[in-house]
Amino acid sequence: MDIILKQDVNNLGYKDDIISVKPGYARNFLIPQGMAILATERNRKILAEELRQRAHKEEKIKNEALEKAKVLEGLKLQIPAKAAATGKIFGSVNNIMIANAIKEATNLEVDRKQIVINEEAIKEVGEYKAKVKLHKEVQVEVDFNVFAE
Repeated sequence: MDIILKQDVNNLGYKDDIISVKPGYARNFLIPQGMAILATERNRKILAEELRQRAHKEEKIKNEALEKAKVLEGLKLQIPAKAAATGKIFGSVNNIMIANAIKEATNLEVDRKQIVINEEAIKEVGEYKAKVKLHKEVQVEVDFNVFAE
């Protein structure tokens, strides 16, 4: 029996996959739980149209991410921090501070959750790198310099 998955199911498939399963598994578990629908001709056409529209939206989102990536490429941020004479920072530099520095430098809104710092915690003055994940296929590495105020 062919079905269309409405959500990811472990060891079976991902959302919008058309798969074949035993009729009892589909009728008694997947369909009543809302995990799948029958793969009738009508449902296949609806799925094809949804996938086409989603692909168009995804392409638009990816293009916007690529435009942001062009702006962020080669960007070198300066992040001030209160530090001791030895160069040790009081506290640490986090992704919120990097997001604020990007906003000041380029006027781009970047969510702090999209920024991944390579080191665990930045607790000293120096130069570092961070990845900005704008899209699942678009990532930019940003250099930043932490200096004492």
